[in-house]
Amino acid sequence: MNVVSADTLSKTVKIGDSLVGKVGFGAMLLTMTPNPVPYDQAFDAIKAGVDSMPAGVKLFINSGNFYGHDRPSANLDLLAAFYQKYPEHAERTFLSVKAGCDGSERSVRRAVDNINKLLRGTKQLDLFECARVDPSVPIEETTRTLRELIEEGEFSYIGMSEASSATIRKAHVVHPIAAVEIELSPWSYEGEAKKVIATSEELGIAVVGYSPLGHGFLTGQIKSRDDLPSGDARLRLDRFSKEGLKRNSNIVEGLKKIAERKGISAAQLCIAWVANLGDHVMPLPGSSKSGRVLENLAAGLITFTKEEFDEIVQLVESLSVYGLRYNKAMEGTLWG
Repeated sequence: MNVVSADTLSKTVKIGDSLVGKVGFGAMLLTMTPNPVPYDQAFDAIKAGVDSMPAGVKLFINSGNFYGHDRPSANLDLLAAFYQKYPEHAERTFLSVKAGCDGSERSVRRAVDNINKLLRGTKQLDLFECARVDPSVPIEETTRTLRELIEEGEFSYIGMSEASSATIRKAHVVHPIAAVEIELSPWSYEGEAKKVIATSEELGIAVVGYSPLGHGFLTGQIKSRDDLPSGDARLRLDRFSKEGLKRNSNIVEGLKKIAERKGISAAQLCIAWVANLGDHVMPLPGSSKSGRVLENLAAGLITFTKEEFDEIVQLVESLSVYGLRYNKAMEGTLWG
């Protein structure tokens, strides 16, 4: 099993003026679950990632002002407590926070203000992004508001989430976009994702690939709906329906065989595959276990030959993924 060591974190991704590790840390499932992990365990997981970064490189942490099962503020409450306990780690991390808000000036300003209040002065907000593109507000208008907030010192960089390549171009004209967050994994690599990756490379934008493990399914650890706790958000996704789990299991078995040949875990295979999509692409897995965090980070240094990379693409294409990325009700919110 590949585990991170002092000399394996040489790869980085540039976001604005910051260098971050090739693999980020998704904090969502620390709190957005029916069974949130204890603070001490979450702190150990985050700290393991931070401590593994070489000098001058930050751990990218992704949070949201709605990442909580019982209360929306749970994730930011946890991070504020972490930074309060480890204030020296504030400068060693790059914090990206998204908000579930519409694109109007009033809503965006309220969201940014709320995030900064929840952080309680423990950490400067590095990057802000609206969780989805609001179809009722021109993206140029939303971006102008975000530009004003940067000028006012509320945060440093603008990010986008689930945005199409055309929308990214429109926003980038108003103010440079530093990062775009989209779902990327061997079973989530659709045509628009390829366009976003290409457009972002052209414009000097980092791509943050969330759910590189297919919401955990591609690790092979989830075999039935009973493996997820009651109330888990994944139970509402097409691919986690009874039929979806059954029909997509062949993809997992195929990935596991390829991983075994390479001497790595299925999880590392998926993270590494996303990392190999481009120098500007950063996989964003999450874990509440410090050992797993180190394994995830190490995966960013695993390389593929063209034949190995294409084998994974061809495997998924030949077996055909069953189900939408989310579900019919939510599909309209994607690729704004």
